[in-house]
Amino acid sequence: MKNISYPEQLPLARLPTPLVPMPRSSEALGVELWLKRDDLSGLELSGNKVRKLEFLLAEARDQGADTLVTCGGEQSNHCRATALVAARLGMSATLLLRTEDPGRPPAVDGNILLDRLVGAEIVWIDHAAYARRGEHLERTAERLRAAGKRPYIIPEGGSNALGCWGYVAAAEELAADLAALPRAPTTILYACGSGGTGAGLLLGQRMFDLVDEGVRVSGVNVCNDRDYFVDTIGRLCAEFERRFEVGVEIGPGDIDIIDGYVGLGYARSQQDELRVLADLARREGIFLDPVYTGKAFYALTRELARDRKRFGERVVFVHTGGLFGLFPKAAEIAPLL
Repeated sequence: MKNISYPEQLPLARLPTPLVPMPRSSEALGVELWLKRDDLSGLELSGNKVRKLEFLLAEARDQGADTLVTCGGEQSNHCRATALVAARLGMSATLLLRTEDPGRPPAVDGNILLDRLVGAEIVWIDHAAYARRGEHLERTAERLRAAGKRPYIIPEGGSNALGCWGYVAAAEELAADLAALPRAPTTILYACGSGGTGAGLLLGQRMFDLVDEGVRVSGVNVCNDRDYFVDTIGRLCAEFERRFEVGVEIGPGDIDIIDGYVGLGYARSQQDELRVLADLARREGIFLDPVYTGKAFYALTRELARDRKRFGERVVFVHTGGLFGLFPKAAEIAPLL
């Protein structure tokens, strides 16, 4: 395996996370199914976001920042992880959270409750304002500087070139995990919401020679569409190569996005999606979240129902966490129980 020189990172996550078999689901779906348990990267910091934050917070600390500024949906896992990391490191956090009506913010539940518990400042913005989130992040940072703070801006999902290192590292773990198994055509499947996880996995696939081992990387978009993420992931990979010069080029044809499973929209659930989530909980004792992994796993079941050979002999499903997002969905899930 290649010896890669990583940027500075803070040890925030419990790594490496385990790769575990899913025997009953393998039998039910007709494919050898494994779960990369990134939901076990911590408790309050669980999920994929903390992998990116390990690198981003090292840079923030080196720059002398005392306040983290970021953005996301109202139940954002990334914003919750950022707020908790800030508290752990003695910093402050300001979160720009998207909601339908900022004048009537949602209930203090799930991730919002955790944001508030650790003292994060929440700024509610509507969908139109969120479309210009870069501008609003900069304005917020300017306000904080005027108040004597030293802000560090983290983009949506922690998805920039530096944050991508989090899932380059995850790809290195997966390379070691898969090397311990018999060789088989394998697809690493992940939920795609901001592009950083997918970009990191694709870069790591090349950096650790997983392509030569017959390993593909595929994402299920949970918002926007395929074209949006092919462009976004492509730009992240190009930015990564420009900054870090690792000798890896990712073209549009290398980016596999499985479209058609956004459903009712980002963070909005259909009963069929929630039913698959509940079925998995009862079959394997594994909780998915309704926003990311629940939609991606639903896509996996539908795609396999159409073509059992769609992903090769083995699927590694990346569990990117999000447990706290289940609780605001209780009323929708209860009728299925």
